[in-house]
Amino acid sequence: MLDLIDISIAAQRLTGYAGDCVLCEFPVSTALNGAGELNGSGCTPRGRHRVRARIGAGQPEGSVFIGRRPTGEVWTPALAEQHPQRDWILSRILWLCGEQPGFNRGGNCDSQRRYIYIHGTPDDQPMGVPLSHGCVRMRNADVLELFDLTPAGCQVTITG
Repeated sequence: MLDLIDISIAAQRLTGYAGDCVLCEFPVSTALNGAGELNGSGCTPRGRHRVRARIGAGQPEGSVFIGRRPTGEVWTPALAEQHPQRDWILSRILWLCGEQPGFNRGGNCDSQRRYIYIHGTPDDQPMGVPLSHGCVRMRNADVLELFDLTPAGCQVTITG
């Protein structure tokens, strides 16, 4: 199991550690608007976080979530054409909670209240390129692997 997830906004990379050992490494897509902590900024928050909740265990790969609940849909290009306005949250969700009061926790900068997740995205979306609305997007197969390695409470650092 992982005890630390390190996300580099500059490298668009997520690395998972158990002690000093790297257990996994994946390309990601963070915010198109860059790094930042303010509510409504559309930025990816930096600093120390932890996994507040693990959502989606047992759902099929590509499951669609709205409001952290599975809709019963599985993403397809045809479904995407029917709903072009959706910000697709797929497969699994690791909901992050900031651990630095006044920086990424509380007030107008609270990562949890901003609904900042590590989550799956359609596999036709590029990785290694900042395109999200603040979350950390991953390929579906990658987020499934990460989810199985990540306990609730796992430490997450995001550097920019």
